Amino acid sequence: MFFGQNAVPKQITGQIYEKSTSVDGVNIINNTTQVSTISDSEGKFTIAANEGDVLVFSAVNLEPLKRRISVEDLNTTVLVIKMTAKEIELKEVVVNDNMGITAENLGIVPRGQKTYTPAERKVYTATSTSVDKVLNAISGRTSMLKKEINVEKKEMLFKKLEYLFDENYYTERLKIPADDIKGFQLYCVDDAEFAVSLNTKNKTMSMFLITDLARKYLIILENEK
Repeated sequence: MFFGQNAVPKQITGQIYEKSTSVDGVNIINNTTQVSTISDSEGKFTIAANEGDVLVFSAVNLEPLKRRISVEDLNTTVLVIKMTAKEIELKEVVVNDNMGITAENLGIVPRGQKTYTPAERKVYTATSTSVDKVLNAISGRTSMLKKEINVEKKEMLFKKLEYLFDENYYTERLKIPADDIKGFQLYCVDDAEFAVSLNTKNKTMSMFLITDLARKYLIILENEK
């Protein structure tokens, strides 16, 4: 069954409610049309939608919510959206535990031995034996793996992200401290799904994904204190 494909989208006025936390800056995305908007300081928003469209609500401090628009929703004066605050359990992410324990300290590897990134280890393995070296050279696998080292740095993704959002978006909407923005950006480009959204220039999807990444990163920062 198809909803409202030929209908002209109607502007819906909505109000987000949550008693214990802020409803400012909630991302609202029409998952059907990819149109997006953001709630104001009082949780109010306006977005175009048809019957059957799915609205996705997300914010750093709120549990994600989906709402399929009905005929009643289209005819109501104000669409009421009740969201739930996220319960951030700091124990879910452990950053500093066992910081002093390394393979060297445990005697697993000699001190001073060269360490490799995952991509570098693949290159080392691909060129470590004479037979594998010949076979991999023929197949082009060695060349491909060496390219992974450059991809690993994610420099291009980082540059794309730098131009995607301004500083106020990070500090005001995502609640990321100004001094931690660069670190957060590096954290984001390391996420495979977010990297895809950057490469495909899907800003709507990037906005949706970055809110959850910000929540996780804030937990990490809290654990580092």
